[in-house]
Amino acid sequence: MPSAPSSSPSTRIPAVLQRVVAWLPAQVDRRVRVFAWLSFVAEVLIIGTGGAVRLTGSGLGCPTWPRCTPDSLVNTPEMGIHGIIEFGNRTLTGLVGILALAVVVLVWRMRHERRVLFVLSLIVLGGIVAQAIVGGITVLTGLNPFIVGFHYVASVSLVAVCAAFLVRMYQPAGARTLAVPRWFAGLVHATTGVLALTIVFGVLTTGAGPHSGDEASVRNGFDAQTLEHVHAWPGYALFALTLVVVVTAWRLRLPVRRWATALLAVELVQIAVGLYQARNGLPEIAVGTHMVLAALAAATMTVVVLRLKKPVAAADAERRRVTADAHA
Repeated sequence: MPSAPSSSPSTRIPAVLQRVVAWLPAQVDRRVRVFAWLSFVAEVLIIGTGGAVRLTGSGLGCPTWPRCTPDSLVNTPEMGIHGIIEFGNRTLTGLVGILALAVVVLVWRMRHERRVLFVLSLIVLGGIVAQAIVGGITVLTGLNPFIVGFHYVASVSLVAVCAAFLVRMYQPAGARTLAVPRWFAGLVHATTGVLALTIVFGVLTTGAGPHSGDEASVRNGFDAQTLEHVHAWPGYALFALTLVVVVTAWRLRLPVRRWATALLAVELVQIAVGLYQARNGLPEIAVGTHMVLAALAAATMTVVVLRLKKPVAAADAERRRVTADAHA
C-alpha cells in the first residue's frame, strides 16, 4: 500500500499563517493595550535621548549614516562618550520601530472593525521610518538647525498620534458625536493652534541658542534673546486659553474637564522650567526637560481634543437618561 505523500514546506506555510492570524486578537485586549502603551512611552523616551544627543554635543558622535563610521556599523572605543550617546539613540530608534510594528500586527485582524486604530498604527510605523531617514539627513547636513527642528517637531507629532491611538483604543468603535457645546470645541481647537505655534517658536529659539549638538555646527542666524521673548508670548496666551478651558469645563461639567486640568498642570511645569532655564543660562538638563514636557503637552492636548466627542451609542444612552429624569 503506497504511503501518503509527505507535506512540503510550501503546503505547511498557509496553515502556519492561519494559526498566527487566529492567534491575533479580534478585539482590543491586554496585548494591544500593553504594546500601545510601550510604543507611546518609547516615543517620549526617544525625544529625551535625542535631546541628550544634542545637549551633550554628541550630534556627530556617529559622523556618517546609516553606518556609525565609514568602516563600522556601531560606535568604536575611539569615539568616546559622544559615539556611545549617538549610537544609543540610533539603537533606540530600532526598538521604537519594533514596538510600532508589533502594534500594527496586533490590530491587523481587527483592521476593518477598528479601522481608525489600524490607520493610526500605520501612521506611527511609517513616521518612524521617515524619522530615521530625516535623522540621517540631519547627520549628513552637519546638523542643519532647521532639519534638526523639523526632526523634533515630527517626533512630537508621533507622540500625539500614539496618544490618539490610546484614546481611541479605550473607546468603542462606531460613529461619534460632539459631547460639548460647539463654541467650546472651537475654543479648544484655537488653544491647540496656539500650542502648535508655541512649539514652533520654541524650536526656532533652541536653533538660535548655544545647544547646537556639535561645536562645529552653525545656528539658524536668528537673535536668540529676541526669540526667547517671541516664544514666551504664545506660551502665555496658551496658558490663559487653557485656564479658560478648564474653568468653563468644570462649570459646565464637561467630559474633558479632568484632562484639561492635566494639560494646565503640564503647562504650569513647562512655564516654570522655561523661566528657570532662561534665567540660568540654559542648563542642559532644564532644556532637555523642556523638550520632553512639550511632547507631553501635545499628547495631553490630543486627548482633550479627542474627548470632545463621544460614541453615538453612549450619547443616545445619555440622552435617554436625561429625558427619563426630566419626566420623573
